[in-house]
Amino acid sequence: MEERVGLIIRGINNIYTVESADVQYLCRIKGKQLEGVEGEYNPLAVGDRVSFTVTGTREGLILRRLERRNSFQRWNTKGKANQTVVANMDAVICVTSASNPPFRPRFIDRVIASAIDVEVVILLNKCDLAMKEEDAFRFRHYGILGFETLAVSAETGENLDRLVELIRDRQVAFVGQSGVGKSTLINALLGTDQKTDGISVKYDRGRHTTNHSLLMRKGDLSIVDTPGVREIFVPHTDLHQIQRAFPEFRHHRCLYDPCLHMEEPQCGVKAAVDDEQILFDRYESYLRIVESLELITPDYRSGNERSEAWIGRGAEYDWEES
Repeated sequence: MEERVGLIIRGINNIYTVESADVQYLCRIKGKQLEGVEGEYNPLAVGDRVSFTVTGTREGLILRRLERRNSFQRWNTKGKANQTVVANMDAVICVTSASNPPFRPRFIDRVIASAIDVEVVILLNKCDLAMKEEDAFRFRHYGILGFETLAVSAETGENLDRLVELIRDRQVAFVGQSGVGKSTLINALLGTDQKTDGISVKYDRGRHTTNHSLLMRKGDLSIVDTPGVREIFVPHTDLHQIQRAFPEFRHHRCLYDPCLHMEEPQCGVKAAVDDEQILFDRYESYLRIVESLELITPDYRSGNERSEAWIGRGAEYDWEES
């Protein structure tokens, strides 16, 4: 049978919606395991390009996954393996909020560290609400560090035109905590009717309404809505991948290379923290990420080849259920 190439736009219970030449097919993986994909919790994600064959009316079998150029991943606790949330994006849009739920910079740091070879844009929703001074400072600081930042309000429409220009002609994924307004923003941008819900007054966090990733389009806008999360930890196996999430570290030299910036003597990063050239909270955020990875593989800092010991690491990425 003739092989075709398509794009995965939705995946539920191992059934994938594959789009090819403006036609959508419901596909399963051929055989028990996808060819050339081992050691991953899920072999396919929204944004993956695949080779498949048509087996019936709008049905098919996926034969292989084509090479990815990037991904956004999490550690799946039950499967004890990395799980890809989306792949082949032009940008990951980390949606946070000024308040209700509160602004959480350490959550943002973990999103950045979980994005593999893809740009992260930090989008502050609900900018019409009052924001604590220290939170406003931290949001501005991401811009100083070189990250693209934008403050918008889905409620009032403020700066939505700037957001449209930022994502126009790009395939992007919205990632964030429940309640920050991802689905509300997408409804405003695409004119869709994604289900939304309010904030839990008791816990000051959102009630999750999206339970799977879905690629949606309107004109020259292409957005993947992803399930909301309570917390996120990084799945990387490479120390240098994590440190790329902290670009301010690159400006300071250390005696040892690689350096974990923890217990090593003559560490330039620790000295910069002491001199207030690096924000202490950013450094502490980095330490918490490293320590969370150590819970998965306790011996990652042993031996001389420290960077090569970062294998099979990750931590829980807590998807909220609908």
